[in-house]
Amino acid sequence: MLTIAAGNTALQSVLPALGRSLGVADSAVAAAFSVSALLWVIAAPFWANRSDRRGRRAMVLLGLCGFTLSLFVCAIFLMAGINGWIAPTAAFVAFVGGRMIYGSLGAAAPPAVQAMVAGQTTREERTKALALLGSAFGLGTILGPAIGPYLVLGSIGAVEVGLSGPAYLFGLFGLAMTIIVWRLLPDDRSPSETHGAAQSYPSIGGQSSGAAIAAATQSRAEPVGFFDPRIRAWMIIGLVMGHAQAMTGQAIGFLVIDRLGVPPIEALGATGIVLMIGAGASLLVQWGFIPLLKLRPAALILAGCIFAALGCVAVGSAVSLYGIAMGFGLASMGFGFLRPGFTAGASLAVGPAAQGSVAGKVTSVNGAAFVLGPSIGVGLYELWHPLPYLVAAGALVVLLAYSWVALRRG
Repeated sequence: MLTIAAGNTALQSVLPALGRSLGVADSAVAAAFSVSALLWVIAAPFWANRSDRRGRRAMVLLGLCGFTLSLFVCAIFLMAGINGWIAPTAAFVAFVGGRMIYGSLGAAAPPAVQAMVAGQTTREERTKALALLGSAFGLGTILGPAIGPYLVLGSIGAVEVGLSGPAYLFGLFGLAMTIIVWRLLPDDRSPSETHGAAQSYPSIGGQSSGAAIAAATQSRAEPVGFFDPRIRAWMIIGLVMGHAQAMTGQAIGFLVIDRLGVPPIEALGATGIVLMIGAGASLLVQWGFIPLLKLRPAALILAGCIFAALGCVAVGSAVSLYGIAMGFGLASMGFGFLRPGFTAGASLAVGPAAQGSVAGKVTSVNGAAFVLGPSIGVGLYELWHPLPYLVAAGALVVLLAYSWVALRRG
């Protein structure tokens, strides 16, 4: 779980620099991950259901093979573009093909892993074990961007590996993990009452909300729709919050390059610092402030909107690395309040029989935000560099007002 999430987000963290080095449009870079996220959102429920019938070990291997093949395809063609063996456009088209492999097949592993662990634990142990898996997945979305910029390699003889290094290295991690699973994970084709749930697409800033755990363990006796009056306001909050986070997170690599005015590869260290500060701020909120303050979901939403909006304005107006990092950290604190507030609020809005259905809706909304959000953010960035951050801040202010009215009324 950690390897799959970290490999994807590590590649995301270096792609702005890689796209600039190849001369590819910024919007095309964002579209590559939007296509991957879209395929993940479509494929994840399919693989979750299939693992219940075809065996969990087979689905874990399929997901890991898709992850590994995707990274090696991306690495080989990116290296070919970097060295001038093929045209930059051809290299990037092949890269998009590699990302499509990941989006289609990589989603098979997480629900199968959930189901396998659930089947080997008692009911009392299950939630704790699945929470540990969710933490591994969420930790991967933090570690990937943190270490990705530092995995850029030099030259091997006359061949420059450069920015394709993270894809190669995580591809090797994926290959090693595939071999370990093939050799050590037991076959489980016998019928089981446990099942896994679709996991949100692993992306920068998209830490696990815990909804997939609830979807895998809670009852689905009462189906609930997205527009059910009990959860409608929470779905709107999650959709707006998720798109604001996806827009700002995807554009941050380009912003660091342009604000510092340095060559793309020289900006990778600074990008890593910004992303680590953002991840640390989000974890500080989720692991420290929220348990300490014991805020209700509505209070988490209101506080999150304020912090995230202020942080977005600070990032959009920053002219130095210090300003970008502090603004991004403040925005990440806000999103750290918003994400668990959205998850908990939707869960508390319904009874026990609907918990599994609502958790599935929360996971779907979290994943959907990373389909169009990155492309919207980078498209706005191409029009004017501060624009995605100002638009996100404006959306969060509107969301603050909406939440104040809708949640008080509810």
